[in-house]
Amino acid sequence: MNALVKNLFSIRSKLLLLSLLLFVIPWLGYSYILEMEQYLSRGQEQTVLGTARALSTALSERPELFNESSFSRREEDDSLYVYPVFQSLSIEDGTLSDWQDYRQYEQHFEASSLIPNPQNPLSSIPGEEVFGDLLRFRLMVGEHDDSLFIYLRVLDEHVVYRSRDGLRVDRSDSVRLSLMNRDGLFERYVIAPYDDRVVYPFRIGTDIVDFSAFEHEPRIIGSWRMIPEGYELELRMPIAMVGNQFGLAVYDVDNPVNRQVTSMVATSGLDDPQALGPLRRPTPEIDRIVAGMGHTNSRVQVVDRSQRILLSVGDIKTATGFVLASEEEAGGFLGWLGNILHPIYDTFLIRPTSDFVDDLYQNGMVGSDHLVLPLTGQATVNYRTILNDSSASGSTRILEAAYPVLADGEVLGAVIVDQNMNGIRTFRNQALETLIDTMLTIMVFTIAALFIFASSLTGRIRGLRNQAEMIIDDAGRITNTIEPSRSADELGDLHRSFASIVDRLSQYTNYLENMSSRLSHELRTPVTVVRSSLENLEIITKEEGAQVYIQRAEEGITRLNLILTNMSEAARLEQILQSSDKEETEINKVIDACVEGYQQIYSNVEFESKISIAPVRILGNPDYIAQLMDKVVANAVEFSEQGKPIRVACYEDNGEAIVSVANSGPYLDHDMKDRIFDSMVSVRPESKKKQPHLGMGLHIARMITEFHQGYIYADNLLEEEGVIVVLRIPLI
Repeated sequence: MNALVKNLFSIRSKLLLLSLLLFVIPWLGYSYILEMEQYLSRGQEQTVLGTARALSTALSERPELFNESSFSRREEDDSLYVYPVFQSLSIEDGTLSDWQDYRQYEQHFEASSLIPNPQNPLSSIPGEEVFGDLLRFRLMVGEHDDSLFIYLRVLDEHVVYRSRDGLRVDRSDSVRLSLMNRDGLFERYVIAPYDDRVVYPFRIGTDIVDFSAFEHEPRIIGSWRMIPEGYELELRMPIAMVGNQFGLAVYDVDNPVNRQVTSMVATSGLDDPQALGPLRRPTPEIDRIVAGMGHTNSRVQVVDRSQRILLSVGDIKTATGFVLASEEEAGGFLGWLGNILHPIYDTFLIRPTSDFVDDLYQNGMVGSDHLVLPLTGQATVNYRTILNDSSASGSTRILEAAYPVLADGEVLGAVIVDQNMNGIRTFRNQALETLIDTMLTIMVFTIAALFIFASSLTGRIRGLRNQAEMIIDDAGRITNTIEPSRSADELGDLHRSFASIVDRLSQYTNYLENMSSRLSHELRTPVTVVRSSLENLEIITKEEGAQVYIQRAEEGITRLNLILTNMSEAARLEQILQSSDKEETEINKVIDACVEGYQQIYSNVEFESKISIAPVRILGNPDYIAQLMDKVVANAVEFSEQGKPIRVACYEDNGEAIVSVANSGPYLDHDMKDRIFDSMVSVRPESKKKQPHLGMGLHIARMITEFHQGYIYADNLLEEEGVIVVLRIPLI
């Protein structure tokens, strides 16, 4: 636990914690992107409103463009009306369900079996008396995205398909088209399928029988489907191949044997270009005006006062109003990282989709609530939300601006310009992905760099710590130095300062270590001179008073000589130990002999010994072991209580020789347990200092122990008040 806390508060951990502040930068970037999204939304609002204003200005003061008669059908003529379709119609879906919102605009054509349709003089075949089923059909022509869409619903009780054995197309039910193209050329087409299938249109010449002049027309795409009442036909062709005149006819064959045409219903004459009916759009002038403005990245719609849509240009699904870079360009040089993180982005980023349907304009009308203000003369900017299809998730926001069209202060209609917000949302997603990719890369490299830098710093600090720990050995002596660093930074300065301090401290310590031997050497000569002078003075002087002072001087000289001997003993012993040899020694015999000698020397002290009889062999010097025991026992005798024994033991345990000396007496202070073996350290009270003590005895004992690769320590007794000194030396 302590190691964990220590690591948490290390320099490396602190630098890593500080590096977490880098996460503020992505948050600031995210906030900036959101604010930029708001600015872009406001800019898109102004753009859409400006587009609506410009188109409204172009259409203003043109009341003839909003004449309701231009949009109404007149059944008495042979005109075909093209209505705006607001979504692409499917030709191969097998139903007319996508035409449902436009069925109200379909035109009806029919022929009586006896009397031609008075509204269509070409309802029957001229010159023949027609008998049979009543032929009629419904027709709808729509325009969307530069394509012309046509559907026919033909009511015919007997549908006769083209024979697979014959080449003629005039001997089966068929649909024929005649038109003037935009180059002024008259063209005719026929559709006569073999069965219920995709149609195969042919371009024909002047004679329907001459099949050698037939030419397949791939631009016309359609499908023919059987229904219980007859058949349905859907066609799509480019608006560019159709001019302003167009005619369509349905030919009916009821007898599959003789295959004679029994009835025909047409929208106009087909064989003569002059007989073709006009192809009318509700307001072609509006189309040209809007097309001239060149607004292709929006959906533009023009409505009249009755809220009917006169023109719709553009597809709301693609009208983003925003030009975006491709994902490869948006990814930049970090695109590979975006590809890796793309699944993660998909979990929290809402991806815009074009899978939605704008129901507001499906039926060619605009809801009354939607144009209340524009049709009263006020411009509006609105947002509305469209839920995506069930196969997709989320929703799509639509930005819509409506501006009124005026003439003489009267509202003729309104221009509606709308765009979806997918572009800005995609831009926001791309910006967020780029921001995350960039910041993640920067943060990874920054954190890695900080980690490496912190590791380098901590490594240098640990190196300095290790060198500092290796300077002083267990005895407190300076045995090593610190190598100065060559680094020019502050840590290098600290390293060099420590090296200088250790060097000066080493010199001073060396001076202190040698001072005792120097003092001993320097003081012995004057001590000898003083001693000899006192001896001569004693011979010469016979007075009793002088003898007392001479005796005191001799005692002081003896005491000073003992001090000098003790001071030089440790230094001399250290030098001797460096060159001494070791031999196999039975330490139990050495300890036993020492105890016998102590009983004679210290006659007033009781010794209890517990020495192993079995040999306890070490590699050492018996004389030094005896000297060590002298120091330890002398120290124990001095601190032992009167009448209490000194216990000496010697045995082996776990591959070591154990020697212990225990005495009853005062406890050691906790702080002094390790320091009493240092040089010049003594814990004797003043009452115990009958002779001079410099604290060298136990220091010499430790020197001898280390010479034998062992260690010595002192501890307080548990069973009684006292101290035990334990010596542990490895066995051979």
